[in-house]
Amino acid sequence: MALENVKEDIVSSAKATVDAISRDSKAEIAKIKAEAETAIADMKKKEEKRLTEALDRLDRQEISSAELESKKIVLAKKKEILEKAFDETLAELEAASAKVKKEQYKKMVEAAKKVIKEPKAFCSKGETLKAEDLGVVSLTKLDSITGGLIFESKDGTIQVDMQFRTILETVWDRESKSISDILFG
Repeated sequence: MALENVKEDIVSSAKATVDAISRDSKAEIAKIKAEAETAIADMKKKEEKRLTEALDRLDRQEISSAELESKKIVLAKKKEILEKAFDETLAELEAASAKVKKEQYKKMVEAAKKVIKEPKAFCSKGETLKAEDLGVVSLTKLDSITGGLIFESKDGTIQVDMQFRTILETVWDRESKSISDILFG
């Protein structure tokens, strides 16, 4: 029976060792699992933060892009309105009555005579005026002029362009900020 006791002691000792190893390994597994879950939770938080930042950045970029596109559309519309105002103003000047044009042309002649003593003048083919009406040496009618006058010295060395388009462009360029403020506040 002593052999049986020794055998039971060995089996019991082995069982105790297996139980201890099993408990230790279960504790080690639980510890590793807890560490892994903590690491996964940390990684998940970092990824969520990175994702949130990326989404915020994309939102800001999209908003910024939309605002820029909106400004482009508004500027294009303002430019279109300004061009229309320019064209309508020019058309109004060119369509003025003969009486109004004659008065305007006489003022142009006075201004031109400050630079050219005896100017020749060029006007639109559609004008009914004569050189004597304006007080110029000669009046030549050209297809290239739609409204206003061009003055030239007798020898052709000095030229003063007082076409409506030229005058309007000069005023428009100089006063474009004021014009824009008037039209768009």
